Amino acid sequence: MATCVVVVPNPKIVQFPSSYSLPPTQNHKSSKAKAYLRKPILARNSNGQEPSSASSGSGAVALKEKKNNGNAAFPGKPEADVVVIGSGIAGLCCGGLLARYQQDVLVVESNDIPGGAAHSFDIKGYKFDSGPSLFSGFQSRGPQANPLAQVLDALGERIPCASYDSWMVYVPEGEFLSRIGPTEFFKDLEKHASPNAVREWQQLLDAVLPLSAAAMALPPLSIRGDWGVLSTAAARYTPSLLKSFIEMGPQGALGATKLLRPFSEIVDSLGLKDPFIRNWVDLLAFLLAGVKSNGILSAEMIYMFAEWYKPGCSLEYPLHGSAAIVEALVRGMQKFGGRLSLGSHVEEVVVENGRATGVKLRSGRFIRAKKAVVSNASMWDTLKLLPRDVVPKSYVDSVNTTPQCESFMHLHLGFDAEGISKDLGIHHIVVNDWDRGVDADQNVVLISVPSVLSPDLAPPGKHVLHAYLPGTEPYELWKGLDRRSAEYKNLKSERSEVMWRAVERAVGPGFSREKCEVKLVGSPLTHERFLRRNRGTYGPAIQAGKASFPGHATPIPQLYCCGDSTFPGIGVPAVAASGAIVANSLVSVSQHSQLLDAIGI
Repeated sequence: MATCVVVVPNPKIVQFPSSYSLPPTQNHKSSKAKAYLRKPILARNSNGQEPSSASSGSGAVALKEKKNNGNAAFPGKPEADVVVIGSGIAGLCCGGLLARYQQDVLVVESNDIPGGAAHSFDIKGYKFDSGPSLFSGFQSRGPQANPLAQVLDALGERIPCASYDSWMVYVPEGEFLSRIGPTEFFKDLEKHASPNAVREWQQLLDAVLPLSAAAMALPPLSIRGDWGVLSTAAARYTPSLLKSFIEMGPQGALGATKLLRPFSEIVDSLGLKDPFIRNWVDLLAFLLAGVKSNGILSAEMIYMFAEWYKPGCSLEYPLHGSAAIVEALVRGMQKFGGRLSLGSHVEEVVVENGRATGVKLRSGRFIRAKKAVVSNASMWDTLKLLPRDVVPKSYVDSVNTTPQCESFMHLHLGFDAEGISKDLGIHHIVVNDWDRGVDADQNVVLISVPSVLSPDLAPPGKHVLHAYLPGTEPYELWKGLDRRSAEYKNLKSERSEVMWRAVERAVGPGFSREKCEVKLVGSPLTHERFLRRNRGTYGPAIQAGKASFPGHATPIPQLYCCGDSTFPGIGVPAVAASGAIVANSLVSVSQHSQLLDAIGI
């Protein structure tokens, strides 16, 4: 459920750029550059466990542990300007940009593989994505590019991708190959919906696509969390924003005022009533952010429409899997001297004289943060790290009363490709019942077969598959179960059946459960345990128009948060933007502006 479609930061909306060249002062031959590009150090372990290696083809990151008399040696001094808790995409984006800003940054990760919910893992030669699988925008460049692409551009990194333009859809009305682009979807509507659906879809495109100019007028990398945003964003990009409003005319400019309102308001204002169109819009919103159209910002949906329904658009899958994204961010951070410590479980954020001054690891080691601590953990898990006597009750109450999305069920399979259709697509979406809603449990199944586009993810002649129930599995069904008990195993078997049936439908008669060489079923308890997510949740269930995602500052000075518990919200583009906003906020306006100049936005 995480497309690389774009999400908006505070005043407006944004995407991301990517043409990178080092300014003259960073020329690798200069002595200044040698001091600037501190020696990169990766993956030291604080609890004596041997880190695994995250390899996924080209550019693999080797994670090696240094030991001293049987104890793990820490990467350099146990201090940094900024300590980042967690190596999810947001944490790595934040850490990478801080390193690019010449800050001494250390990312500490509890697991022995970086990536958080986007990490990959290897079993019997099958390389599985653990989370997001539906992406676009990696190759976008310039001010209107995707937030993650803008960060990678700033770090001088590229991700090779395979492009494609369709996914299989199985809905109550039938099954069809849904193609992105401005015209192909009309053919699907003519066959599976009605002439009225065709008219309403055209009406929606006519209203939404012109708004994309305003939605993309403010590059996400220009945003920061203080008044400096008036310089780095408002003054810098106001002319292009005004130009887009003028080009849209009075009616379009009026529509742009709804960018930070629920997308359902735009749908309602157009009088769209066709059931298929309403359901399809809900499905697109759900794929993007885990909520229906009445809970997603119009800006996010408009970004998605711009990337999926304009001429020449395509979807992209990173060759070598989602690990390639993580590796690129790690490489970029290392390039500028950033450090990553794996197997370093944070037990507590240390607060002295009312300010966050570092973190204490499970091993007992204290790591001092001279400027700031940034948490990439969820808001609920961050709260657990704070001494209760220093946290205002209002903050505790706010976190504890924030509604949560439900959790996931996962099905990871490795199987022989013999007898499987040669034109099997990478993505398949199964909707069992529109009437129950796309956010109902056991209703929507997402299936990814990435070995179709990146064969190296499976042994020769094999396929790797990831099916999941995206943020709809009730945690309460699993709460308190012993993972070794028969009750737990029986519940996994029962609740995974809907995924098995969806896989059999999508892969076809050549598929056999019994012949799968790898069968892994993940539950909300798996999500909670391995990703260290409170209740295994997908993130805050915050509905646009009714509430907004929290900012990045906290009541504890020098403690900041990034990730899906903060603005702009859930999804790959959103969390990348959140990490960038925090990094920008921790440096001067001058440094921030110089970076924007360096990457051409």
